[in-house]
Amino acid sequence: MHKGSLVMAIIWMAVISLVLFWLPLVGPLLAGFVGGRTAGGAGRGLLAAILPALVLCLILAAAGASLTGLPVIGAIASISLFLVIVIQGFPLLIGAVIGGLTV
Repeated sequence: MHKGSLVMAIIWMAVISLVLFWLPLVGPLLAGFVGGRTAGGAGRGLLAAILPALVLCLILAAAGASLTGLPVIGAIASISLFLVIVIQGFPLLIGAVIGGLTV
């Protein structure tokens, strides 16, 4: 059984989300569906949806702390971005599970 590509799933999710940003619910749902199918399974689809968000939040926390010299500023920026990503990411996660289950 072919497992799919996690990297390609992340790329497809990002590209489709950027192209369909003007569709608030349908855009991320479709991006998650395509990414979940590309990843090859529901678990791998969820990983492809969550991994970039975590990496981006860690990079933002480090950049915010190093640029301001205050780790609290980096933590606040990272937490606020993570909340925005989670709110926007519910349809992406649901689409990734549905897409992963249809493989």
